[in-house]
Amino acid sequence: MYIKNTSQLFIRQLNEDQLYLRQMGINSIEIALNSVQPAKLIQKAVKIHNNKLYIINDEYNLDDFDKVYIIGGGKATAEMAFSLENILVESNINYEGITNIPEGLDIDHSKLSGKIKINYASHPIPNLNGLNGTKQMMEIIENTSQKDIIFCLISGGGSSLLPLPKKGISLKDLQEINSLLLVSGASIHEINTIRKHLSDFKGGNLVKKLYYLSGATLISLIISDVVGDKLDSIASGPTVPDPTIYKDAIDILKKYKIYNKVPGSALKHLEEGMLKEKLENPKPNDACFNNVHNYLIGSVIFAAEEINSYLKKQSFMVEYLSNEIAGEANEFGSLISNLISLKINEKLKNEKISKIALIGTGELTVTIKGDGVGGRNQEMLLSFLDNIKNQDLYYNFLIIAVNLDGIEGNSKAMGALVDNFVLNQTIKKNINPKKYLESNDSNSFFKILKSELITGQTGCNVNDLVLILVSKKLNK
Repeated sequence: MYIKNTSQLFIRQLNEDQLYLRQMGINSIEIALNSVQPAKLIQKAVKIHNNKLYIINDEYNLDDFDKVYIIGGGKATAEMAFSLENILVESNINYEGITNIPEGLDIDHSKLSGKIKINYASHPIPNLNGLNGTKQMMEIIENTSQKDIIFCLISGGGSSLLPLPKKGISLKDLQEINSLLLVSGASIHEINTIRKHLSDFKGGNLVKKLYYLSGATLISLIISDVVGDKLDSIASGPTVPDPTIYKDAIDILKKYKIYNKVPGSALKHLEEGMLKEKLENPKPNDACFNNVHNYLIGSVIFAAEEINSYLKKQSFMVEYLSNEIAGEANEFGSLISNLISLKINEKLKNEKISKIALIGTGELTVTIKGDGVGGRNQEMLLSFLDNIKNQDLYYNFLIIAVNLDGIEGNSKAMGALVDNFVLNQTIKKNINPKKYLESNDSNSFFKILKSELITGQTGCNVNDLVLILVSKKLNK
């Protein structure tokens, strides 16, 4: 079991309906986590047979290459590297490399061979370890030849774990910019637009450097953690064209009123980049991408499909809510009660339908106003409870909202669950959700109600998942 605190989730006070929905919900999350384990995604996508490398539908003859290098960064890249190494040992080709992963990530050190260095760096604010690791990757690039293959392993978190600021911008400046962006309310796409234009690694700049040095073959294996699986936003797209421009970055800073708070070195570079086209990140059709092959090998959609299959076998009528959930967590939470009511009125009046499930994926944002402990999914669920607390419900419901990475916001939870029991306890104990919302203290609320979900870091790195289960009441 990935979820460590199930004993506090399955308590004697639950009635039969509540217990059943919790079991279905927890089973679904376990299935979701299992389906997007990085090692399994690599094993599914990459094969070697007779010294030929097969990646999804493409074939590479390893006899045509001298050496393989592995670089990259993200929350999932340690397990990706271990799995890739297990595949590469089946060939005769030499390999080595380095990948940056978050500090504190629990990995199985017995898997380490020493050929691929695991470098611990900080997330979400970059640090010196991350910078030094990224510099080592660029040194690898500088020593490649045209007869080499470079595997670039990419997953979420790479934007922070792979810092390489433009000339004149210090690591301290970069840290300050990231801190400003993370509390600004900007979306991940907007944040990464700025990151890409301040980096010599992101926004396709890794590929640009490789092209002018050796033109080696680059194979990027990518696990998505962003809404819509946009490759240019995953880890800020080091191996893909950048469709954004310098002006976009400046407009975003002004939109969120942090333009005048950004260090002068960054502003100077952004303003100069807007005036000089040659400084722009590489765009689609740039020749530097001619020998680059990007493969999306995993995303939260894989998890959603597995949950869909499981719940259908349990006689739920399953629908996809959205694969692009976005916006303010507080606002989205207030919409869910209306959504559930609409679905119930539409579906559960049919006597043949007794259970429905809605699956949504995406990533909400939180504009920080208080100093509490929480995360985007917990904030959304708390907002939902605040909006539904005075309603007399005639149905059973369960909503689980989680960050499948295992850690959400500044809490130790991956998310939380709410259901009729949590709602009743909120009312019975006279707990005011709005008080916790105002201080962004959602995790403290769910600790009191004992409905937070604890896994620790899972090694997975895909988008967030929202699961809504509704059934007709059996116990009146």
